[in-house]
Amino acid sequence: MLKVNTLSNRGIFMQDDDKRLETEDESDLYEDLNEDEIKELLNERRYTEREQEPKTNRKRRFPKWFFWLIALFMVINIFATLPVMVSIPAIDFLKTSAQLLTNDEVQSYRESIATIDAGDSRGTGFAFADGQKVLTNDHVIEGHQRLQIYFKEDGPYGAAVQERYPELDLAVLDLQEETRSDTLPLADETNYNKGEPFYFIGSPLGFSGIANEGEIIGETTSENIESSVLMLDAPIYSGNSGSPVINQSGEVVAVIFATRQDDERGRVGLAIPIEAFHKVNQQ
Repeated sequence: MLKVNTLSNRGIFMQDDDKRLETEDESDLYEDLNEDEIKELLNERRYTEREQEPKTNRKRRFPKWFFWLIALFMVINIFATLPVMVSIPAIDFLKTSAQLLTNDEVQSYRESIATIDAGDSRGTGFAFADGQKVLTNDHVIEGHQRLQIYFKEDGPYGAAVQERYPELDLAVLDLQEETRSDTLPLADETNYNKGEPFYFIGSPLGFSGIANEGEIIGETTSENIESSVLMLDAPIYSGNSGSPVINQSGEVVAVIFATRQDDERGRVGLAIPIEAFHKVNQQ
């Protein structure tokens, strides 16, 4: 057999005595090579084979840092949108509500609280009297497209406007076929002491059944209300309209209807005294 010593002499050779065709043996190419040279040749061969593969079969691998960069941008985006979805004060009053709801009395008050969906507006009300009536603000149901009432994990119920008192921004809704067993008693008069604590429960900022607390500052006036109103130091937000102001005896002494920026105290809440409702409701 002819012995091949170089890679450049690959081909077909003839043996002199029997003229037999023969191709060079691949193992012969490594006879005189040391271990490092063999590894180098094998690596070169693998590289050549990969280069000869169709491009469609190759998969481009992204570096790990690229995926970490995408993940980082996603996290930053989530934290950037959190203040829009839930404000810091909202997080604070949610914590306070969770603590208050461990109070059995506050939990029982919550059974009477209604979320009112009037189509273009959303507010709060509460069941009172015989359990077929709900007291809320007139501006919550004014020009309503629909009127649906939700209680804690219960509803919706249909309702009709029974009475409106726009001069006090109050309205009474009739639950028609529904009668609530849990109601809030109305105080006969709005008696209070300055700095007296109170509870209020409502549906602020898209939530429902949120309990909170505050203090009664005193009395003031409002251009749209034909009565003096209570000024409150409390975290009141959009959706709290119609929330009851509940004293330490568990009676409703006022109904929240607005907030105001006060020169001395900053942002304060405003509530209609329940005795003003008694006067118009008896006429």
